[in-house]
Amino acid sequence: MTNLLFAQTENYKIAIENFHLNYNDEKFDAIFNNFSPEMKQALPLEQTKEFLAGLKNQVGKIETKEFVSFTQGTYAVYKTKFEEMLLAVNISVDDQNLINGLYIKPYEEPKKQTTNAVNALTNYPKEISEIIFSKTKDLPNQAQLSIAVVQNGKTNYYGIIKQNDTIKPIENQSKVFEIGSITKVFTSTVLASLVEKGQIKLTDEINSYYSFPFKSDIKLNFKELSNHTSGLPRLPENLAPTDQNNPYKDYGKKEMEAYLKNLLKLDAKKYNYSNLGAGLLGYTLGLSQKTSFNNLLQKNVFDTYKMKNSFVSSLNLNNKLVKGLNENGELTSNWDFDVLFGGGGILSTAEDLSKFATEHFNAKNKELALTRKSTFNVNENMKIGLGWHILKSEKGKDLIWHNGGTGGYSSSMAVNVDEKTAVIILSNVSNTNENIDGLCFELINKTEK
Repeated sequence: MTNLLFAQTENYKIAIENFHLNYNDEKFDAIFNNFSPEMKQALPLEQTKEFLAGLKNQVGKIETKEFVSFTQGTYAVYKTKFEEMLLAVNISVDDQNLINGLYIKPYEEPKKQTTNAVNALTNYPKEISEIIFSKTKDLPNQAQLSIAVVQNGKTNYYGIIKQNDTIKPIENQSKVFEIGSITKVFTSTVLASLVEKGQIKLTDEINSYYSFPFKSDIKLNFKELSNHTSGLPRLPENLAPTDQNNPYKDYGKKEMEAYLKNLLKLDAKKYNYSNLGAGLLGYTLGLSQKTSFNNLLQKNVFDTYKMKNSFVSSLNLNNKLVKGLNENGELTSNWDFDVLFGGGGILSTAEDLSKFATEHFNAKNKELALTRKSTFNVNENMKIGLGWHILKSEKGKDLIWHNGGTGGYSSSMAVNVDEKTAVIILSNVSNTNENIDGLCFELINKTEK
């Protein structure tokens, strides 16, 4: 099931496959033709040919390649065996599947964590202990997971920490983690609450909340921003982080308005996962109510669902906050957001997220029901509501799901409304979504009747 999680990963597979074939056949023109306009400008045809011909003379043809990871959700990293050398091919594609980033460097294996970890989760049920251990034994020391499993009207918490190569239990359900893109679910919940109160309509265009026309008179509406069908790219073209470890911090109102006025362009209105779209949604919801989006989030979500340990900033959290790590176990910076907050800025706890999950079982809650209603068929295995992805479990049951990742955290959340079960997993290690999502689905499958 984890193969379904990011439809856009298929774009990267096609891009790297085409690069592989064209590079080996010395069809450097074809590689250049797959560049985005910005990439063509940065690396004109003659320079592209010179670079690729020089690379081939030095290291030979590509023999094999293996997907390693996404770097902050932008670059796909491939471990690539050339005839003479092992290199990392970093590739990114834009919303039209054109290469807009290509960076090749010597490949460095991630620091290997010990596989001789000890399972000390003896106070957890044996089956749960073994599932958790299998997915966490290779995490770096100081890694933490905060897990909530909602079943039979009860929420059980399973906290773990890895110390001295031992996976130990820890009570951390009220500790705070960045939840990354799970924020999008809450941004859409604010939208649904305003719709249910009659303050806006899903089909309302957002343009009326801005004092200037969007480029080419492009129209965008709330629903399209919420379900990733607006045609907006994953990230705005004018996002230029001064600090790669805190990439969204300096993207403010001025940059957003410049983008909408001068750079806005849309791909086809199909599913195209967009941090920009979700950020723009949150920011515009604030404008629509003449307040900040963070105020709306506090009032319409955190206060409404009694989420007392959910925050919009990592500042002043002191020992409540679990510090984030990269996959090698090194401390990372927390991420700060400005206008793109709605795409990934919330910090929360397994306890708070389980309160929110159980509220989905309340048949009288119309706003949450609205977020779960399918608005677009992505493919035969996945639909999308407002924020939520709607998937089928291994047993064919409907699940609503979202995951998240920032520079130091990974998270996953799945809810089966019909059976009143849910699993929430928060982790303080980045780029581990394959394991975290796998664990989430394995645990939710265990709860199914």
